Amino acid sequence: MFLGISALLVLASVIALSTLGLKIGIDFKGGAMWQVKQVSGDVAMNEGTLKDFLGTTLEDKNFVMFPADDGSYLIRMSAISEATHQQYLQDLRATFGTIEEGQFQSIGATIGDELRAKSLWAIVYVVLGISLYVTYAFRKVSYPVKSWKYGVITLITLLHDVIVPAGFFAVLGWKFGVEIDTNFIVALLVVMGFSVHDTIVVFDRIRENVLNHGGNTKFEDIVNKSVNQTFARSINTSLTVLIVLIAMYFFGPATLQYFILTLIIGIAMGTYSSIFVASPLLTISRKLSRV
Repeated sequence: MFLGISALLVLASVIALSTLGLKIGIDFKGGAMWQVKQVSGDVAMNEGTLKDFLGTTLEDKNFVMFPADDGSYLIRMSAISEATHQQYLQDLRATFGTIEEGQFQSIGATIGDELRAKSLWAIVYVVLGISLYVTYAFRKVSYPVKSWKYGVITLITLLHDVIVPAGFFAVLGWKFGVEIDTNFIVALLVVMGFSVHDTIVVFDRIRENVLNHGGNTKFEDIVNKSVNQTFARSINTSLTVLIVLIAMYFFGPATLQYFILTLIIGIAMGTYSSIFVASPLLTISRKLSRV
């Protein structure tokens, strides 16, 4: 049943990714992000007046503007130079008075493409590196399941933990225009580290029980016993982390909300896969090896 749920989640995520795709942020496609807030001035800066100003001032007429929770406005446009940025800021202050600048970043298209490629390779290297490490770490346990199978199953669970959050963000991007950036990639890497930590705890208990009772007990029973022994520890650890993350999501800065949301989804899926995906796959691999 649990493997079926995971299969459905992965399938739904793959369909979302293939049909909707991920909405790419300026980190990966290039562009500028500008955050401004009016402190004081004779002319009120609201969505209407700011949009009129940007429409007449910016060279890029395809800008996107939306309000933030703190009363500031985020403006997304094509990449500009620092000199152009300072000119825009000067014109903005001349129109609306005292303006507080929250952030400004401008990334060229070439740098964006490079960051995107490096981010994808980072995920690939981490997944393969962790899987190879698990294979090496369990090299002394070649019976009843060979050590390379531990590595392959770890790889499968890591892909599961990456694909599901990515699919969720594909839906968010389609429905609400949520974009992914380097923070999303960092969150996925953190999720993989957390997930494999949980998986190794379960696998290590299986290894210990195999060495102690492998000759007298069925492998399926050893796996069940090992999961039961580590279940409370895995759930308690994950719940502690999730409680903190949920609090940060609701009360933390708006700029980190989607980063934290990625962690929440990923850690929840990582805990689930460590208990209900990795262990059943070990049992299945054992049964298949006897066919």
